[in-house]
Amino acid sequence: MEGCIECGGCDDTGKCVVEDDMQSVYPLIEEAEVIFLASPIFFYSVTAQVKAIIDRAQAMWAKKMLEKSPEERDIPKRGKGYLITVGATRGKSLFEGAQLTARYFFDALDMSYEGGIFFRRLEKKSAVKENPETLQEAFNLGIMAVKR
Repeated sequence: MEGCIECGGCDDTGKCVVEDDMQSVYPLIEEAEVIFLASPIFFYSVTAQVKAIIDRAQAMWAKKMLEKSPEERDIPKRGKGYLITVGATRGKSLFEGAQLTARYFFDALDMSYEGGIFFRRLEKKSAVKENPETLQEAFNLGIMAVKR
């Protein structure tokens, strides 16, 4: 999958014209009632791979703008989105960029952003194994999300 190339191909149809593996992801996103977006934090944002998917949601935003009136865009959303992130530092604003990005990504998908879980000071790949409470918190979020 590549990132959005801002070609404008989706502007009139709401469908991305870039032919790659993202074409098989769009139907999955459209069917989902709950989406968990997960990423480590790199420079106060999600990874480039996650951002590529987010940017490709431009087509879904275009579709929403084409198909819904301004009033319809304000009605309750079709699903819920959550963000799970880990970061190595303990900076106060560590997750703010990712949260803002997630909020607008889920809005483009016509989903509400429900928050998520954010883990600081986890740098090594094995850090989660050394902090079993983080796995339990993630598990609890999953249970809570599907019960709503």
